[in-house]
Amino acid sequence: MQHDILIIGSGFGGQCAAINLLKRGITDFRLLERRDFMGGTWCQNSYPGAAVDVQSPLYSISFEPYQWSQMFVEQAELEEYTNFVIDKYTLRERTVTNCNVEQVRWDEGDRRWVLSTSQGELRARIVINASGPLSTPVIPNFPGRDSFRGVTFHTNAWNHDVSLKGKRVAIIGSGASAAQAIPAIAPECGHLHVFQRTPHWVMPRPDRRFSKVERALLGIKPLHKALRTAIYWELETRVVGFKYSPWALQQFAQKAALRHIEKQIAAPALRAKVTPDYTIGCKRIILSNTLYPALCRDNVSLHTKGSGIAEITPTGIRTTDGQDIELDVIIYSTGYDATDGVISYPVLGKGGRALKDFWAEYPRAYLGTTMPGFPNFFVVTGPNTGIGHTSAIFVIEAQMNYIMKSLDALKQRDKALLEVTPAAEADYTGMIHREMEQTVWKSGGCNSWYQSKSGHVIAMFPGFSFTYRQLANRFKPEHHVFS
Repeated sequence: MQHDILIIGSGFGGQCAAINLLKRGITDFRLLERRDFMGGTWCQNSYPGAAVDVQSPLYSISFEPYQWSQMFVEQAELEEYTNFVIDKYTLRERTVTNCNVEQVRWDEGDRRWVLSTSQGELRARIVINASGPLSTPVIPNFPGRDSFRGVTFHTNAWNHDVSLKGKRVAIIGSGASAAQAIPAIAPECGHLHVFQRTPHWVMPRPDRRFSKVERALLGIKPLHKALRTAIYWELETRVVGFKYSPWALQQFAQKAALRHIEKQIAAPALRAKVTPDYTIGCKRIILSNTLYPALCRDNVSLHTKGSGIAEITPTGIRTTDGQDIELDVIIYSTGYDATDGVISYPVLGKGGRALKDFWAEYPRAYLGTTMPGFPNFFVVTGPNTGIGHTSAIFVIEAQMNYIMKSLDALKQRDKALLEVTPAAEADYTGMIHREMEQTVWKSGGCNSWYQSKSGHVIAMFPGFSFTYRQLANRFKPEHHVFS
């Protein structure tokens, strides 16, 4: 089967790509989805307590406002919104589900990409990878991991058929997903053991439910845009601390986080366990009003480095301080391969060069989107496009400007292929990592999933999101080769 454009992934990245193509009158495309349903993150992650950590009026597609029920909506409402967008633009009829991409290979003779999938071979002149950086869950290879006789699953694939009522449960991990799941399941569990490798800074969650009148006002586009704009600029000020003023970050944000600990946790020993030893912002900041109270419950035990996981046994977990904890359920909340594994399938470009070889030192891309030697191959939410302070959808839409301007440039020149030059990519990547040296993600004193194995911070963009949008909006033909 052959199409002009194939989009891999049907989450917000894939949806934005498809909608932008339709708005240009381009219809010869298909979205490929490896699951049996569309929608990406917010349709896949249905664990108890799942919710967005960016205000909903901003965490949405700019031209598709919604009458949100609260400022930080829960997963079910985000799934509703996702399906609303999919149905409005009739994307289901342009999607192939249960289609797992196993390899993407450049055919020099045909000047097209060949996609090997679970449903056979597909070909396309243009490939837009929108599989997302948080789509491949990781479970560490703990000694004895496969010996456990109870139930195990990752928060990314929550087993809703398993009741936790009265059960002995362990949740491994203490990041964003765990911080939402722990308060949701703690009251149900007989006992909940939380295994924390390193603590995260936690800030209060400034949530509120919208009244019927407010929800109606959100449906009026100018008012929705005004609220969205106000939220955007409030969040954008955080970059000042993340990059330009460590003093301000510590004096305001970190002190507020410490007050949050003091207000919600009385026990000095537990306070010490949850207090990080690195600068706030170095790891992802968690927003929660319920995590610390959950950790204070009598039926919850927090295990830190001193009593970490030595091995997993048939009946539970043996800790490094010699405890044998009997368990019925182990839940992995151990994150994703979001840096070195940003694309989960092999990509072979011109001359058979593998993308993994181009990324051997660390993942890199011009505008986080294109790589030399890989013509007409675009990566949505690629290297250094992450944003720690605002909506990821804002950046996705900025990337769409670059991708669509690339397609426009091809059409204007009556050319079939576009490829970024090695010099342009090298200059851009050099700029990114020079700027990164000033940020808290590089110098904040922590190890996080923002970093690749090389030590380079390759998840985040080192600056204001509007700066990235300006770079993406200014398509530079001289940075590309057309053929």
